[in-house]
Amino acid sequence: MDLTEGTIQEKNDRAKRMMLWFGIISLIMSFAGLTSAVLVSRKREDWMHNFEMPNAFLISCVLIIVSSLTFILAKRALKSGNRSLTTMLLLVTFGLGIAFIYSQFYGFGEIVASGYNFTGPTSNVTMSFIYVIAFVHILHVIAGLISLLVVIYNHFKQKYNATEMLGMNLSATFWHFIDILWLFLFLFLTYLV
Repeated sequence: MDLTEGTIQEKNDRAKRMMLWFGIISLIMSFAGLTSAVLVSRKREDWMHNFEMPNAFLISCVLIIVSSLTFILAKRALKSGNRSLTTMLLLVTFGLGIAFIYSQFYGFGEIVASGYNFTGPTSNVTMSFIYVIAFVHILHVIAGLISLLVVIYNHFKQKYNATEMLGMNLSATFWHFIDILWLFLFLFLTYLV
């Protein structure tokens, strides 16, 4: 396929999709670096091998999976022309994203309550990795929420319809990526830490 062919709009749409995928690939590489550092650090003598992840992190898995499902349903509702259902599902997705972040910070509270802090005398390398990986992921969820706010705003401005959904599709792709990323990170931290 010749990427120089097509209308200006088609070229712009392709460029936006490619930029999103370049960003996602760079995020994959960043988290691959963090998880590789965990794998290398696990061989240290001071590494904790018996730490159980907070229950709030498991709850956050459920929240982010459901939020991806509501985003999928919002796209389907828009394709079928049901704008009010689309609005409701987008707002539910946003609320679930906020609940995800809340559950993550609640999980940090559970870690602190069990006696481990990010730094200081009650910290260790294992906890520091868990804090950093989860917090960096939270930053990406915040980026996803900002993207979702833009989608909700544009939806209220009626910029999307069954044939014009590029912004919603890009936001959904990023949202699903951070969903899958958290599931991977949770399983990685649960079973390899």
